[in-house]
Amino acid sequence: QVQLVESGGGLVQAGGSLRLSCAASGSIFSINAMGWYRQAPGKQRELVAAIRRGGSTNYADSVKGRFTISRDNAKNTVYLQMNSLKPEDTAVYYCNADVTYYNSVGYRDTDDYWGQGTQVTVSS
Repeated sequence: QVQLVESGGGLVQAGGSLRLSCAASGSIFSINAMGWYRQAPGKQRELVAAIRRGGSTNYADSVKGRFTISRDNAKNTVYLQMNSLKPEDTAVYYCNADVTYYNSVGYRDTDDYWGQGTQVTVSS
């Protein structure tokens, strides 16, 4: 009933920038927290950045000062601006959202959703 679609990944040289987008669609009532996670080969998925509906944010220490998360509540979209990229930022990036939606019988329900992932590769 809710889908998250990511875009913006790709290949970039170290020091470059990329901007990821994630748009939510479906029978959405409201979106609470939204965030970006990443998973590198052989490693666990980790939180990169998160933003609450009111705009408060938190970041992984490894990306502070380089990445900026933002959201457009009217478009149900979250963004991740990534600057000064490093080879260690290489990973599949996943969008996550805590969504309150209308279920099949018209009542509100809340669930956690993930995007399909987008590859970010930073070459040295």
